[in-house]
Amino acid sequence: MQIEKNNQINRLGWIEVICGSMFSGKTEELIRRLKRARIARQKVEIFKPGIDKRYDEVNVVSHDENAILSTPVESASQILLLTNDVDVVGIDEAQFFDNELPAVCNTLAAHGIRVIVAGLDMDYLGKPFGPMPELIAMAEDVMKVHAICMNCGDLAQFTHRKVEDNHLVMLGTTDTYEPLCRRCYYEKMKQQGSGQSS
Repeated sequence: MQIEKNNQINRLGWIEVICGSMFSGKTEELIRRLKRARIARQKVEIFKPGIDKRYDEVNVVSHDENAILSTPVESASQILLLTNDVDVVGIDEAQFFDNELPAVCNTLAAHGIRVIVAGLDMDYLGKPFGPMPELIAMAEDVMKVHAICMNCGDLAQFTHRKVEDNHLVMLGTTDTYEPLCRRCYYEKMKQQGSGQSS
């Protein structure tokens, strides 16, 4: 890893986490912060997990179709190998990365880099997702964003899977997932558990 710059040696980096349910604007906020860093003439590198090809093979794309060029990687450790002479590192869909991601983010921050991470904080079962809990715990700044419940219109923080599939990782969009508030999420989970249609 060759990420040291003269002006970074005495500068401390930090970690920012943007988390929430699907369709809550996490990637939109990530792109906004990265574009502002570029306006400030900072050098930016963006990474996403190689498995996420829903909207584009290479670009990070929000559900609102805003996009920014990224580098798909298969493991968190590759981020260190591909990061060179930068001020800001953006990481999208962090929940899909392996458990090395928090250590990678710490290493980057220790070298004076601002690290901005976006990801789902909970999986479709309402449980903490992948490396996200550790990242949230160690970050200097955490923003939790909310979607709108597709059932009642309240703030939504849960991601409900609308199709039957028990795999933890299942990529999808509005045809597969919907954001729900706590009450509506548990009602639908209860219906599914009793064999009724959701």
